[in-house]
Amino acid sequence: MDRTEPGADALTCKEFGEEHLAALTELAEACLAVDGGLPLFTRPPLLRARLLQTRTLGAWHDGSLVAAVGVGTGRQPATSTGLVHPTWRGRGLGGRMLSWADEQAGDPDLLVTTESWSPGAEALFTAHGFERTFAEWVLRHDLTALPVVARPDGVTTEPVTWEIGPELFETYRASFADRPGFAAPTAEDWLAELREDDEYRPDLSIIARGPDGTAIGFGNIIDNWIDQVGVVPGWRHRRVGAYLVASALLALAADGAGEAWLCVNDNNPAAALYRRLGFHDAGRRARYLRRRP
Repeated sequence: MDRTEPGADALTCKEFGEEHLAALTELAEACLAVDGGLPLFTRPPLLRARLLQTRTLGAWHDGSLVAAVGVGTGRQPATSTGLVHPTWRGRGLGGRMLSWADEQAGDPDLLVTTESWSPGAEALFTAHGFERTFAEWVLRHDLTALPVVARPDGVTTEPVTWEIGPELFETYRASFADRPGFAAPTAEDWLAELREDDEYRPDLSIIARGPDGTAIGFGNIIDNWIDQVGVVPGWRHRRVGAYLVASALLALAADGAGEAWLCVNDNNPAAALYRRLGFHDAGRRARYLRRRP
């Protein structure tokens, strides 16, 4: 499809692909600068996964990409992600992109993901019959100011090694088993995902042990992200989680990082802990689902 829409400031709408990845990157950067959200969204792997799906539609003005939407079909639900440049909002462009995605999705339900959430996006999706099914905060910590948390009595920590991989998985499973909707992967799958991630830092990741040597908590670091922090139920409310987070921040700073990031679900009480330790809101990300009648 390649057409110019009258009455839309001479917008040209056409489908495109990998050859316009640079234009997509600029559009994502403009949205993140205004809305906040997941900074990893501007990196090629995630940008490709979200926008360059089965079909991608872009709206162009004077050679610049001002809106885009990708749709993944052949699955249940179908998936979609869209972006509208901040200076082009309020002109109905987001609604037109969403309607196109809905048409391409066909009969399956449609799951829309936004990595740079905004109140306008919430209003748009709600008006089109979508229900929010997931939301989390993106938090940032400036590593020039580090929190000081005393080591809890009887607790020791050590770096992660692959030899203790099965124990690390069991600590993860025990830490999150009581979270709503938790579905444990297999140990093989979970550890394989860590091994295959080139940015996983086992040297900075840690496992915590109680006085008897039993694992009671852990913290995984990927690049400069605190990817997961967990404490088994019997050791919660003893400052173990706070100590693990503070230790991760100290390790990242010592390794030369200038900032640290993490994401936390809206309904996770740990969000209050992270903010007390110096993390600041840097946006949100969310998913919305519209079920077919």
